[in-house]
Amino acid sequence: MVIRARAGVALGLMLIVVTGCSTVGESLGFSTPTNPLNKNAKAVRDTAPVPAPVPRELAMSLLAPHVVEAGDTLLVQPVELDAPVRLPPDQPVQPDGTIDLGQYGRPVVAGKTLPEVEVQVRDAIKSKEKNAVAVTVRLLARPGKVFYVLGEVNAPGAFPITGHDTVLSAITQAGGPTRRSSPQNIIVARPSAPDGCRTVLPVCYTNIVQLGDTSTNYQILPGDRIFVPSKGTFEDLFGGHFNRGGPCNGPQVSCFSGNCAPACGGLPAVPAPKP
Repeated sequence: MVIRARAGVALGLMLIVVTGCSTVGESLGFSTPTNPLNKNAKAVRDTAPVPAPVPRELAMSLLAPHVVEAGDTLLVQPVELDAPVRLPPDQPVQPDGTIDLGQYGRPVVAGKTLPEVEVQVRDAIKSKEKNAVAVTVRLLARPGKVFYVLGEVNAPGAFPITGHDTVLSAITQAGGPTRRSSPQNIIVARPSAPDGCRTVLPVCYTNIVQLGDTSTNYQILPGDRIFVPSKGTFEDLFGGHFNRGGPCNGPQVSCFSGNCAPACGGLPAVPAPKP
């Protein structure tokens, strides 16, 4: 009976491998991956150190000053609300980079920072009015500043940058990985010039979620592509013993082992257990 049972299990696995189209086969990584990690991305990823010297959770940086572009919406108004100057309300930046200031013209604001736009609008008003009027320019919407989450996630798409986005928050916004995903092979690809060097960062998603390891929970920048690949053939089969070594398989040390108390945020050192 035991032999027959084992033979039946083996036959079932063989059928899944051969057909390659069942839900079970896909979830176990038997079938051809729908979103494979291509060899070029893998090669560039493997050159990146872990952790890479870029901002991440617990060590985030401020984004560069916003440069106005077509599609942005600006709020332009006098600093003194009782000033005699009247400006149109919300200002969508047109495809030609201009905003409409009514009698004060249509200045080109694309390619400028908000302080530069304030000076430009102030000068446009000054050319028509006797008295100088201070103006303030605020950014209401910037639909062009987005990042992308693609591949094996439940809700792939483009998402607006907030300035404090990380890999974990980005993938969460995209509905989380699917059961066909390969969580330890996720990458972040940074936009680069056609003839430039490529930046592909390995993401140890399981370590981020289950160990609180922030090493690869990188801060997301405008234009970043987070790609969640499909499982490869036989990946994670038999409890993950088929996994190859890689940047995500390094040793982990507990804060309660007594070996890394200074890095544990002031937790009291705990003596290591006696052998």
